[in-house]
Amino acid sequence: MATTSDIRNGLCIKYNNDIFKIVEFLHVKPGKGPAFVRTKLKSLSTGKVLDNTFPAGRKIDDIRVETQKFQFLYPEGDTFHFMNTQDYNQITLQKTALDSPELLKEGEVVTIIINTEDNMPLSVEMPNSVILEVTHTEPGVKGNTATNATKPATVETGATINVPLFINEGDKVKIDTAKGAYLERVKE
Repeated sequence: MATTSDIRNGLCIKYNNDIFKIVEFLHVKPGKGPAFVRTKLKSLSTGKVLDNTFPAGRKIDDIRVETQKFQFLYPEGDTFHFMNTQDYNQITLQKTALDSPELLKEGEVVTIIINTEDNMPLSVEMPNSVILEVTHTEPGVKGNTATNATKPATVETGATINVPLFINEGDKVKIDTAKGAYLERVKE
């Protein structure tokens, strides 16, 4: 058993007969009244995110988890196939276990959180950023680069993101996986 003082990002807890991962938290000590912890919890079974407030000092049921590196092999409908980089065992996960499956490229290495009690995979943590090639975008018009204007672009995984006007087909771009947003153009 842990208390609210042990809350941190990434902690997995059992709450309302489900397993949740803490996405963000904030310890609040108002001038009047007792302290509390405001949290944003993500359900590892359904993927839904909910806001919850715990009173300070409340006991929470934490879950022991371990992380392992897996390589993404291929998608098949709503399932994704991964291979453990240590022992080469393969597992299959549902699309809902991934935060941004549309940015996952074959061969990409991800971290999978596994419940140590029953060895069931709980969620997939993507790398902070991925580098993908732009496969389709409208050409930029010369002289339109003074503003922060963007245009839609399709990358090699099929995802559509907004990029600056100077990005062309064939360019490699770095994408933030948490927000699904363009970060920078990558030169080779």
